[in-house]
Order: sequence, then structure tokens, then C-alpha cells
Amino acid sequence: MRSIWNGSISFGLVTIPVKTYSATDHTSSVSFVRIHEKDGAQIQYRKICELDGEEVPNEEVGKGYQAPGDDTVVPITDDDLSRLPMPTAKTLSILSFTDPDQIDPLQMDKAYYLGPNGAAATKPYALLREALEDHRKVAIGKVAMRGRESLAMLRAHDGALVMHTLLWPDQIRPVTGVAPDEVELRENELTLAETLMDSLGELDPAELHDDYREAVEELVAAKLEGEPVAPAASGASGAQVIDLTAALEKSVRAARGGGEAEAEAESASVTPIRGRKTAKKGEAERGTAKKSGAAAKKATGKKTAPAAAKKAPAKKTAAAPKAAGGRAKGTSTAKKTAAAGTSRKSTSAKTTSKSTASKGTTSKSATKKATAKKTAAKKTAAKKTAAKKTSKRSSA
Repeated sequence: MRSIWNGSISFGLVTIPVKTYSATDHTSSVSFVRIHEKDGAQIQYRKICELDGEEVPNEEVGKGYQAPGDDTVVPITDDDLSRLPMPTAKTLSILSFTDPDQIDPLQMDKAYYLGPNGAAATKPYALLREALEDHRKVAIGKVAMRGRESLAMLRAHDGALVMHTLLWPDQIRPVTGVAPDEVELRENELTLAETLMDSLGELDPAELHDDYREAVEELVAAKLEGEPVAPAASGASGAQVIDLTAALEKSVRAARGGGEAEAEAESASVTPIRGRKTAKKGEAERGTAKKSGAAAKKATGKKTAPAAAKKAPAKKTAAAPKAAGGRAKGTSTAKKTAAAGTSRKSTSAKTTSKSTASKGTTSKSATKKATAKKTAAKKTAAKKTAAKKTSKRSSA
């Protein structure tokens, strides 16, 4: 790695000679050259003087300062700049130490590795590095590089010192007019968003790569070999208004390893907000019977009336032969069932419900006591006789 700047770090009365290396490499990113489409030749950029229209050689190119909003250009020579007071021309002067959270990432500009310059700089270099790591601080100072002074942040990283040049505070534009107005968020939406953040896990830098650069390289290889270029698959439009809660739930399931197919199979899929009421209405119509039964059960706390009515005669019919042991008992039960049917068809709802409840209670009592005692059987017969008379009166 080639050093691009040599200087020193001023740490109180301690001076640490360092070499500076570029920490980033932009050569791997995709870049294009301008060509003449007619013949494919590259287009050259030449320095042309605005007054005479002639090309200017590099040795005649100088510096000039033009104030913002002013057309006047003031020539500035290297001698003029050398006479300016710049104590940070070859020194990174540390001004203070602060927490890393106090530095806004918007201020970070370029990154450089700093290494010790000479054997004498090894020990103070290691001392400053260990002090920054143990104290969990970063150093803030000023440094002049490439003819201009800028803020700099010094931190320990992977056994070395890293210097980040920082933008001045007035170089950061305000955020006015960018952020939306106050938006009302529900508690479950915020909870789902935080759950999704936790489910995505930590980032593995080894999995990060430039897909666009690979696509460009494949395109260039195909053109060189004369092969047809396959069109790229068009992505889905993201302009559709979606149900935010449903989208978050689906994202959480996919992040937890459910997969795309399983996430799509779940009921809480991404649904347009306007269509949710219609979908609910359709589901209500398809499940009317189920909801009606559930509503009736919730209202009464018991089984529905038709179900109870069907089970009651069945119990009476099965228990009748055991209690009477003969044809008379079966005949009595049949008459009783017919009377119950006639009674249910009458217009008096209260009389019918009381009669049905009385019969249900009587049949249960007869079933339990018929096999235990003969006395209970006689009482049951007497009650049924009374019920028969009552049913005949109702029929009349």
C-alpha cells in the first residue's frame, strides 16, 4: 500500500509521526468512458481558454478564487498560499476527545489509515490506539491536506488508527421540508416493526457484493462474444397502497425462515386497504351458519333450541322400555312425542317452552330413577299421565 501523505499527530506534548494510506478503493465500482457513437472513439477533454479559444497546456494552468455569486476571478499563486498561517499543514492537531455517538455520520467525508512512520513512533502510536479503545472515545482535531484544512476524527479500528475527514457544520444542509408531518402510528405496528428488525438478524459483510457490477461484466462479456443480451426481469411496481400491518406480519414470517411460499399461503397477505371491507363481507356471507350458531351459543350459554329438542325425544324413547318394560310404555311415549309436536306448533311461545322444559326434566329424572327404585317408576308414570291430560287440553 502506497503512502499518500506524511505528517504527524499532535497529542498534547506528544508528537507521533505517521504515514497516511487511502482506506477506500473506488476502482472496483462501475465507471464508463464517453465515446463517439458514430465510430466508437473516446472523447478527449481539453483545457480551452475562454478568451482566445486555444488549448492551454498543464504547466500554464493556475489557481483562481471566485466568490459565490460574483463573476470576478482573483488569481491565487502557490506563494500566496504558502504565506498563510496553517499550523495543521503537516500535523493532525487533536483538540478534544468525545463519544463516537456525538459525531453525526453526515459529517464523515473520506477515510484514511494511519501507520507509524519510523521505529520511534511505534510506542506512542500504540499508546494512543490503546487509550482510545479502552476509553471508548474518538479524537477530534484539524488537519490540512491537499491545500485545504478540514476537521478530522481519529479512532481505533482493527489494531490501527483510522482518520476520517469531516465536513464543517455549515456544510451540512438543514432537513427542513424533507420529513413528513406528524403521523399517527399504532402500537401493534411499532411492535411488528421492531420484531422484524430483530428477526432479520445481524449483517454478514461477506454476503455483500455489487450485483450491478456483475451484471455489467456479464453484459460486456456477452457483447464481446456476440451473444444476444437477455432482457432483465421487470420488478413489481411498488406504488400500490398496502395494508401496513399485514405487510409487517408477512415480512416477520419470511424473516424467521418461513420462506416466500409459506408467507404467501398465510391469511395475512399484502392486501389493498380499500378491499378489506369487501373481503370481510364475503367471508361473513360464506360463514353465516357458523356465525349464527356461535352468536346463539354466546347469547344463551347453552346449545341451540333445535339441537336440544332433537336430543330430548331420543332420550325419552330409549328410557321408556326400561322404565315400563312393555308396549303400554312405548305407546305412552309415542303419544307424548306427538303431543310435544302439537304443543310446539301452538301460537303461545311461553306455554310451549315451559312444557318442553318440564318434559326434559321429567325424562331425565325418569331415566336416572327407573332402574334404581320401583317407587320412582310409579311417580314417573303418574307425571306422564298428567302431562298427557295437559297436552290433550292444549290440543282442544
